[in-house]
Amino acid sequence: MFAMTKSDLEAAAALVHRHMAPTPQYSWPLLNESTGCETWVKHENHGPTGAFKVRGGITFMDWLVRTHPEYKGICTATRGNHGQSQARAATALGLRALVYAPRGNSVEKNAAMQAFGAELVEFGDDFDEAKVEAFRVAEEQGLFIVPPFHDELVRGVATYAFELFSEAPDLDVVYVPIGCGSGICGTILARDALGLKTEVVGVVSDQAQTAKLSVEAGRLVETNSARTFADGMAVRVPVQEAYDIYSKGAARFLAVSDDEVADAMRLYYTATHNMSEGAGAAPLAGLMQERDAMSGKKVGVILCGGNVDTGWFKTVLEGGTPTV
Repeated sequence: MFAMTKSDLEAAAALVHRHMAPTPQYSWPLLNESTGCETWVKHENHGPTGAFKVRGGITFMDWLVRTHPEYKGICTATRGNHGQSQARAATALGLRALVYAPRGNSVEKNAAMQAFGAELVEFGDDFDEAKVEAFRVAEEQGLFIVPPFHDELVRGVATYAFELFSEAPDLDVVYVPIGCGSGICGTILARDALGLKTEVVGVVSDQAQTAKLSVEAGRLVETNSARTFADGMAVRVPVQEAYDIYSKGAARFLAVSDDEVADAMRLYYTATHNMSEGAGAAPLAGLMQERDAMSGKKVGVILCGGNVDTGWFKTVLEGGTPTV
């Protein structure tokens, strides 16, 4: 199983920080009043693509050009943030970036991916169908497939946890959203490398529970659908390599509803004036579920991204919950 040392984290952070500044972690007084605990927000929404995935793009492309210089381009599937990251990093190195997203994907995330240089193709009804097609086309066209989970992606993503734990090493608990699992795995690996006792809690959508169901069953469990406006967590098919890490390293798993996610998005905005996308607000929704148990503790929440479409955010601010 993939593991990291403190030296690995330091080397990954040095690479990542050549291409982006560290993101801040703040404890907001109004947010603390609502959560009932000292809450530290890791602001991955402040990165150069507005989401944590940018870190994995940096480390993956650095590895790719060193180890597979014969490839002239990459192909991948995404709901948006991973695609922005890969397009940004690939095109900076002169590589082609072919990106697949499901039909009906976020209009604004699609536009951002194209602005970062992606050749965008919409295919399939959800992320997992788009992923199958991306793998097929990569083989057909001789492009390097970037899977949703890979050691080199996790190596980059783990640097946000390294930054957070370096600034707040005495966190009792940290809540992390789960899609395919790179974020929670990077957090677990960083915690373990630093020898910390912080509990890591995985948060899934109650409409996309594949990670939680898999851990409960002790084996990979696919779901029939993943219909949630928290698109960063809208995954039906779990990843074995990620499961191997989070099933052992996470303290527990919570499922949050779209209504709870919308409540958390509103709370972020009113208490901190930060926008969060659905997956970005899910950790705060998880904390609010466990508010009583967390009373008086020091808690981290990963605001993994702020890339929410204007229409959805308008619905949220008006007190509603977007539907898909």
